[in-house]
Amino acid sequence: MSVIETLSPARSRSPGWRPSLPGRHALLPYAVPAAILMLWEIAGATGLVADTVMPRPSTIFATAVRMTLSGELFTHLGVSAARALAGLVIGGGIGFALGVANGVSRISETLTDTTLQMIRNIPHLALIPLVILWFGIGEGAKLFLVALGVFFPIYLNTLHGIRNVDSQLIEMGRAYGMTSRELFRRVVLPGALPSIFVGLRYGLGIMWLTLIVAETLSASSGLGYMAMQAREFMILDVVVLSILLYAALGKLADTLTRALDRRALKWSPAYAGR
Repeated sequence: MSVIETLSPARSRSPGWRPSLPGRHALLPYAVPAAILMLWEIAGATGLVADTVMPRPSTIFATAVRMTLSGELFTHLGVSAARALAGLVIGGGIGFALGVANGVSRISETLTDTTLQMIRNIPHLALIPLVILWFGIGEGAKLFLVALGVFFPIYLNTLHGIRNVDSQLIEMGRAYGMTSRELFRRVVLPGALPSIFVGLRYGLGIMWLTLIVAETLSASSGLGYMAMQAREFMILDVVVLSILLYAALGKLADTLTRALDRRALKWSPAYAGR
């Protein structure tokens, strides 16, 4: 069954437009976080918020410097980043492959999509007891949970993107004598990329969320382990530092994905000037 025969028609849509910020406003998105940190520091310095409830940013920064100099922070960061990347590659790769298969083949969709939709409605973190029975408390359990969390956003958005490629572009490709493989490579996949990148960004958020929980499963390293150990000894600044590092890593991953998104879609009028 060819790509052309299995794709559903999609409505044509005009490219979106949004004015871009001048170069001098490049730091504007960070104004609100900076203001929050300043107010947080002032509240701690004036005693409005006790350090035993929420340590000040200056205290957390000093802790980060101390742990960086000892090498402990980079060790935990590296372990967490490796787990996240491995789960993304496994879950995202399988999700992308099944999204493509079900997007271009009605037979594949009929065979697998119903089952996948049933599994999707099971909260993947609710499977932790079963995952421990399957994989124990080693790395396999953590990778499985992260991969499962990443899988569905990428699968659904890949399927949606392929199914909503403009049918007129496909007909034009047929008129130029393109084969099914050429149509997929030159028309279908580029047209589905915006939706695929949305799925990737959404999947990255779930990846870090899942990793926080997964690293509490008797881990011996990683940011989650660092936070759990600090909680046991009531070291609040390390707990908050772990949370802020997860937020920073999530923002970094999203920024890199958006940069890749802009580069891969610079041919599209909707992404021009972004």
